[in-house]
Amino acid sequence: MKRFLTNCLRKTAVAALILSPLAMQGQQAKIQNWRPYDQSGINVFEAPKDSATSFDGLKVRIGAGFTQQFQSLQHSNAAGSPALYPRLKSGFNLAQANLNIDVQLADGIALNLVTYLSARHHNEAWVKGGYIQFDKVPFKGKVWDDIFKVVTLKIGHFGINYGDQVFRRSDGGQTLYNPFIENYIMDAFATEVGGEVIVRKNGLLGSVSITNGLINGGVQAPLLPGSTTATYKRNPSLVGKLAYDKQLTDDVRLRVSGSVYHNNSSGRSTLYAGDRTGSNYWFVMESASATAKDNFTSGRISPNFTNQITALQFNTLLKVQGFELFGTFENAQGRTINEKVAGTPKRKVNQFAVDGVYRIGAKENVFLGVRYNQLKGELVNATTTQTVDRFAVGAGWFLTRNVLLKGEYVNQNYKGYATGNILNGGNFKGLAIEAVVGF
Repeated sequence: MKRFLTNCLRKTAVAALILSPLAMQGQQAKIQNWRPYDQSGINVFEAPKDSATSFDGLKVRIGAGFTQQFQSLQHSNAAGSPALYPRLKSGFNLAQANLNIDVQLADGIALNLVTYLSARHHNEAWVKGGYIQFDKVPFKGKVWDDIFKVVTLKIGHFGINYGDQVFRRSDGGQTLYNPFIENYIMDAFATEVGGEVIVRKNGLLGSVSITNGLINGGVQAPLLPGSTTATYKRNPSLVGKLAYDKQLTDDVRLRVSGSVYHNNSSGRSTLYAGDRTGSNYWFVMESASATAKDNFTSGRISPNFTNQITALQFNTLLKVQGFELFGTFENAQGRTINEKVAGTPKRKVNQFAVDGVYRIGAKENVFLGVRYNQLKGELVNATTTQTVDRFAVGAGWFLTRNVLLKGEYVNQNYKGYATGNILNGGNFKGLAIEAVVGF
């Protein structure tokens, strides 16, 4: 641990020395069509079209997200189940840090690069992804100006635009957008290589993406199970979204959206296993031999739809003055390549979640929140059904728009798992607290 902390400090110091001239410039740099990393970025979904920020030359903005966690959680499972991690005690978890670089390259053209400097899964520096975004193009002609008044084009390696929850989730050190400590039980998030087109006008939004269907690049054909020669087809992923987002009155905002993600033959789809940082509940429901790095999804469940997957997510945000209601319904079905070869029917799962958050005061600097999240379906095989549910109640205080202290009490239960499964009769509960900086 001492060596790891020393390496982290060394990397951070070197990065600071290299980037300090850019950071000094970036303190005043304004990036067009950009989602802020501080409190003003809450309930911002797709990066907004920005007609107010003018371009006056290349600008570089350096930002970061830092999160330090404390947890006091206990876990248990049914008698006769495999032993759980026995050393689960109250304490501080590894601090997580993101480095955000945003560059205004030209009028309406920006670049984004995010690096995980320290995370639970990849505690070495690890690039999340980078992309270039066009809200204008350097071509002369009124037709191009008219098109890009409503069109945004994104190309590169980026988080796919599936569901609205992806804009509220915690992402390594960037946990400021999330009013709770952790993401959903089934956490839909993946970075893939591809392109996205967004069209929006008068509160209506539509987006279409096509990606390589993988968390990274690759030119190799994937192998069939048990074979070193026979391969199977790898298809791209298709992603789409329709949304309506309107400020109905000064006090009422409504957003509704529907998203779809489909891949009929992926080398390894990671829609529900694409987070390279990790869960914010450490070691819960893990085995006695667990490590933080290798068992980084504690408290989450992936249905393991790694080869074939079709997923739908529907979201609603209703904000009335300081009260905020955010709901999610998700249906997904798919299977692994082994299940496909064996002719096993596709498995199906459903997820439901609702957040009630009340933000207090003119600046909404204090908030209280309640979340209920349930995942139910054929998580293990096509013949049995499992249910996992979570109740969380939390609160937070923005000391400034960049500094947040939040905490929650959580209670999560596991039902329908077979005898001999470590999750059989499982439960964890307790307190978790986070100190967050975002800029």
